Amino acid sequence: MIVVVGDLVTDVLVALGGPIELGSDTAAAITVGGGGQAANTAAWLAYTGRPVTLIAAVGDDPAGRERVAELTAAGVRCAVRAHPGAVTGSVVVLAGPEERTMITDRGASLLLDPADVSAAIDKTDARHLHLSGYPLLHDGSRPAGLEALAAAGRRGLTTSVDAASAAPLRSVGAQAFLSWVRGCDVLLCNADEADVLAGPGPAAEQARRLTSHVHNVIVKQGAAGATWASADGSTLSVAPTRVAMTDPTGAGDAFAAGLLASWCSGESPQAALTAGASLGAEAVAAIGARPRP
Repeated sequence: MIVVVGDLVTDVLVALGGPIELGSDTAAAITVGGGGQAANTAAWLAYTGRPVTLIAAVGDDPAGRERVAELTAAGVRCAVRAHPGAVTGSVVVLAGPEERTMITDRGASLLLDPADVSAAIDKTDARHLHLSGYPLLHDGSRPAGLEALAAAGRRGLTTSVDAASAAPLRSVGAQAFLSWVRGCDVLLCNADEADVLAGPGPAAEQARRLTSHVHNVIVKQGAAGATWASADGSTLSVAPTRVAMTDPTGAGDAFAAGLLASWCSGESPQAALTAGASLGAEAVAAIGARPRP
């Protein structure tokens, strides 16, 4: 069992047909469905056959009920509190063929409660905790993110953290974020997040710098692959199979799920990176952040 803590929101995915025509019309394919880094990772973990529980917060509204129902149907056990009077978070994702930009209303995600988190962790038979970095990046949800790591420590769970997003990382500062995740087993970050946390440089060097804070670091580089560095000084890299890029939304979440499903089964870092790259490649080949039903 893996327990995932973080955000569950509604994604309004705008797959752009070309550059945005400011002040006019731009052709796009628009879909509405479940999103959120933690929820996406949980959905991809369930897709791999891994038992998984998601701990999150939504509003007591139709959107919140729909988001939970989608995940339950996908095989995710949901420890999700619906907060009366709150609105389920939503994200407008502007997705082009190479990159996506997110316009975010965190909504009820900011109400994630430390007591809910610790109680849900105590009720699972999980061996690993995966924390989306988003709770740590916002004042309202930070205590819950910190409690997730503390509860995992009390239970003897292995831990992983996804650095989440470069802009809010810059706002809180690398030093603060790294102090919150110090000692965790695995830190995942993409190239932009690695620049914030480790400073500029080759991915292998960035990952090595960050192992002074955590045991293992993975720097994701999109189509260029990913690099793993361990505190013992070892590094390795993999390149994914080249696929046609349809939509990059959720690719990092799928990568995390593939990597964790492999690593938590006792497989080597090389095998885990390969599994992550394979699932990430599957994600970019379709529109949306979740596996197809």
